[in-house]
Order: sequence, then C-alpha cells, then structure tokens
Amino acid sequence: MTEKSLEPKPPRRRRKEARPQELLAAALALFVEKGYAATHSDEVARRAGVSKGTLYLYYPSKDELFKAVVRATLSNLIAEAAQLAEQHQGTTAELLLQIGAIWWERIGSRPAAGLHRVLLAELPHFPELQRFYADEVVAPADQLFTRALQRGIDRGEFRPVPLDEACYALIAPLLLRALDNGTLWAPPSTMPPERLLATQIDILLRGIERRDGPAPEQAGRRGAA
Repeated sequence: MTEKSLEPKPPRRRRKEARPQELLAAALALFVEKGYAATHSDEVARRAGVSKGTLYLYYPSKDELFKAVVRATLSNLIAEAAQLAEQHQGTTAELLLQIGAIWWERIGSRPAAGLHRVLLAELPHFPELQRFYADEVVAPADQLFTRALQRGIDRGEFRPVPLDEACYALIAPLLLRALDNGTLWAPPSTMPPERLLATQIDILLRGIERRDGPAPEQAGRRGAA
C-alpha cells in the first residue's frame, strides 16, 4: 500500500436538493415555453437539476405542480394586494395605482406574464384546473378590485357604477398589455408600462369620479345602473 493510498480522500460533495422555489421556477419557465399539455414532469426535474423522484416528493402530479406555480405567482400576489388595500389610508385612486404598479412589477413585466397565455389557451381543456383557477385567482382578484371600487364609492370619491363591469374595465387593458408584450402594439421600450398604467387608471377614474355632490344611498352595489 503506497503513501498516496493512505491519504484521506476528500469528502464527496453532493448537490443540495432543489428547494421548492427552484422546482416552481423551472416549472413556470417550461409551462410558459411549451404550454401545460406539452410539459412533462421529468423535464421540470431536469431543468431544476434533480431526479423525478425528488420532484414527486414535493408535487406528486403535474396538476399539483401547476397549481403550486399559480399559487406562488398569482394567488400570493393577490393576497398581498388585499392586505395592502386593508391598510391603505390614502385615496382610492392612489390605492388602484399602487395595486396596478405592484402587479406589473411582479407579473406583467416578468416571464410569469406568459402564464396568462397558457391559462387562456389551455385551461378550457382541463376543467378541474379551470375550476381551480377560477376559485384561487379570478374570484379573489374580482373581490380585491370590486372592494377597492366600492371603497371609492362609499367615500364619495366615485359615482355609483356597475362594479363587475368597472372591475373588468380596470383589469382588461393591463392584462392585454402583458399578453401582447409588444407583439401587436407598441413595444415596452416605446410605450412604458408605467405610463400606460397611469393613463388607463386616469381615464377610468375621470369617468367614475363624482362631480355632482353627495352620493345617493344606493351607491355602488353589484349590478347598480
């Protein structure tokens, strides 16, 4: 036995297993690149640098993985915005600007915006996931914006308007911008999203601001004319 063979061998370094955040990041990237149906769990595992078995320890099916991605990117953000709205002390116009700016910074201007394209294109083919998305994202987002609009009505800042329709009018342009990302309309470099956001909210608010004295008693419940 030689001296060299007696030397202690350096400990083998094993790669730390990916954390759930890394798995979700890999899944989000692949869902956006390939769509839900064309993405396979083993691809997500390879992208994250782990075994398929490790992935299944956290997310036992592709459905559960997709749900976790939606919760991490969209549901959590809506919950944060709802908490912000509860604590907000300024005008409702300022609140809407804040919520819109946070959404654009965290979702609209990032790869996560591509998730909306996947949702619109594929969820109708997956009814269980469609129900999940309606419960986890659509309903809470609707509640967030309608409560904000109702706040403005109750405080006499806005005139009574149909809340469902006003909510849709508020959300749709920003969502379209995120979906398009310069494909059909002006690219972000020539139409800064921040200016688009401010303009959209300004146009909406000038349409719903009160200019004629105190609000009537029936101000703003859903379906108001």
